[in-house]
Amino acid sequence: MDFESAQPSVVKSIKQRDLLNIWLRLYARHQSLPRIEEYRPERIEEELPDLVYYTVDTHQAPPRLTIQSDGTRMSTAYGNTGKGRYLDEYLGARLAPLVMPVYYECIARRLPAYTIANIDDIYGRIVAYERLLLPFSEDGSVTHIIASLKTISEDGGFEIRNLMRGSDKLPVPKLRTIIDRDLFHRAPGRIPSGDVLEFD
Repeated sequence: MDFESAQPSVVKSIKQRDLLNIWLRLYARHQSLPRIEEYRPERIEEELPDLVYYTVDTHQAPPRLTIQSDGTRMSTAYGNTGKGRYLDEYLGARLAPLVMPVYYECIARRLPAYTIANIDDIYGRIVAYERLLLPFSEDGSVTHIIASLKTISEDGGFEIRNLMRGSDKLPVPKLRTIIDRDLFHRAPGRIPSGDVLEFD
């Protein structure tokens, strides 16, 4: 599975971009993966329905990811909750080959991954499924991932229940990227470091 090299601007959702920018600030400060307890976005409660938290065991090959979240929109889209289950088993034999390589690439590269796939809901409306993966570390290896999952339809409304399992068609990948360029966050109006201002 091929992944394009991308800048943070590849992320479409404003809220996902905010989540990424907070991660980038921490990454730039340490020049390494941030710890998950350092990651405290403002108004995180508003985003929780779209967030899934995973623990990562890299001592296994391939790594095993355990779902730590319950009651998210992902649970609705997949038809049942996955808390406490391995992600690959939760996805099942049809979806795991499409989804797991994105997580494995995020872990291997130790960088955010961003993907878009198109899915048909049960009424045939096309839904764009935007996934942002943010890696964290406690011991040098990737130990946690936070996934932000957004569903958007140009048709307006759509049916999220069983979105991922209700169609005979598999999701169609439209974009697969690793965000590996411009890994810094500059606040608006700030002067880039190194620039010298001269005043009369």
